[in-house]
Amino acid sequence: MTATVDDRSGGTPPPTRHPRAARARRSRKGALTPWMMLAPGIVLFAVFMAAPIFYTLALSFQKEQVKGLGLGGDSRTREFAGLENYVATLTDPEFLASVGRVLVYGLILVPTMLGLALLFALLLDARRTGAKSFGRVSIFLPYAVPAVISSLLWGFLYLPAVSPFYWIFEQLGWDDVPSLLSPGLVTFAIANIGLWGGVGFNMIVMYTSLKAVPSDIYEAARIDGASERQIALRIKVPIIMPALIMTALFSMIATLQVFAEPTTLRPLTNSLSTTWSPLMFVYRDAFTRDDVYSAAATSIVIALATFAISFFFLRVVQRRAFGQED
Repeated sequence: MTATVDDRSGGTPPPTRHPRAARARRSRKGALTPWMMLAPGIVLFAVFMAAPIFYTLALSFQKEQVKGLGLGGDSRTREFAGLENYVATLTDPEFLASVGRVLVYGLILVPTMLGLALLFALLLDARRTGAKSFGRVSIFLPYAVPAVISSLLWGFLYLPAVSPFYWIFEQLGWDDVPSLLSPGLVTFAIANIGLWGGVGFNMIVMYTSLKAVPSDIYEAARIDGASERQIALRIKVPIIMPALIMTALFSMIATLQVFAEPTTLRPLTNSLSTTWSPLMFVYRDAFTRDDVYSAAATSIVIALATFAISFFFLRVVQRRAFGQED
């Protein structure tokens, strides 16, 4: 009679997994997953955004010093300039004049653009408005045209020699209509280009916010006897106020960075200088005068001014929203 031996009774037992260690490994893996997904974006931001900003900041505190006659070697050396470039920028009459022109440009453009965008959004959201799809596309379409193309288009429309508008004026006997590219009207000409291209984008933002509002609110107001005008002014506009604030902030930032429109129109008129806007001032120093250090300092000044205006605007809006005005 043979005896059977149970293999399970002898030898080393199989290894057991500790639940706590497995949970710790899963926790570490789960913690690394978001960073792995964010890594491409972080690398791109660091290489193409953060690094140029820090390099520009470093250049703004330097200057180029020429020593000797430059015979037998390079006589140009970099030296630490401190705040010299910033002082030169802030005391330059041409830079201050460019800031003044851009402020006037913004006072013309931003309220008009946001007012028209709000008007079109309210009209498209009204019940009795027809052809809404065509209206949205036709209003938004100019935004899809690049700024350089739209500036060239309007620039030729402003020239009396080739513009069909001035031909119509001549047929009507209005021979004294001034050109919009004249010194007194060129700011309005540039603002018109920005208005033509910017109304559609802001309108879409506001219209999207209006479509997110439940229709029950409007129906309740109509039952209470509110007219369409009252619904628009007392219900719709307060509800989409966050969208209005966002578009106003983006519009102010874009105004401070105006560059393509005056640069494109400049060959068509003598009314625009090479320093009409602050960014044109930076471009002239960097690529015409080959003074990248002054251009870097001016760029930092513009960036700080943009941040300060944005922060002040948001603070004022926040105080009014919570009733904390001084």
